[in-house]
Amino acid sequence: MYSSLGKKITMDNGYIPDKQQKGKSSMDLFQPGKVVKICAPMVRYSKLAFRTVVRRYGCDLCFTPMIVAADFVRSAKARDSEFTTNHTDRPLIVQFAAKDAQVLADAAYMVSPFVDGVDLNCGCPQRWAMAEGYGACLINKPELVRDMVRQIRNQVEDPNFSVSIKIRIHKDISRTIDLCRKVEAAGVSWITVHGRTAEERHQPVHYDAIKTIKENISIPVVANGDIRNMKDVENVHQTTRVDGK
Repeated sequence: MYSSLGKKITMDNGYIPDKQQKGKSSMDLFQPGKVVKICAPMVRYSKLAFRTVVRRYGCDLCFTPMIVAADFVRSAKARDSEFTTNHTDRPLIVQFAAKDAQVLADAAYMVSPFVDGVDLNCGCPQRWAMAEGYGACLINKPELVRDMVRQIRNQVEDPNFSVSIKIRIHKDISRTIDLCRKVEAAGVSWITVHGRTAEERHQPVHYDAIKTIKENISIPVVANGDIRNMKDVENVHQTTRVDGK
């Protein structure tokens, strides 16, 4: 499976990943006093061409659109259509939707030569995703999320390879803190927090909840939700003291 993937994910202009590019970790971006500027995964938009543009305007880290891990592992056609990259497209995180630890770990292993890390989507509130067991419903399954993080760590041996998750919050913030502590213990690199519950859509973002999460774990926290410009970045940083947006 891995050798065939090497052919299926040979990228633009015959791109083959340079091992020298993987000498640094995406975690090196998170430095005291610095706010990491991140282009969040957006359906249909966060493809290679879009990532190339936003990097020219000071974006520190880019995500792919969410990819269903089971399809990625099973189908060469899905890999070809859902994931492209090239030698300038770094640092790069692939976001996966998954509900099975081994499937997610297989997908992470397959894509690991070409990217700097993977992210598990535990925040998508769309009905189709939650009906399939993906996205925001996972915040109510902390042991499963912990096991998925742990399985990737066991399967991808590169110590510089990041494993992150994106979550929404619970109405009872103590449940969110419990989830975050469980995945921190399992080896997650950082956590992106969308400051709304799974039921909320356009209500104000609960930046106070993001701040509370940041105060209760020791790994980097990235704020997400209603951050549209650099002024918003500064304001949210002052409110939450998070590490990235």
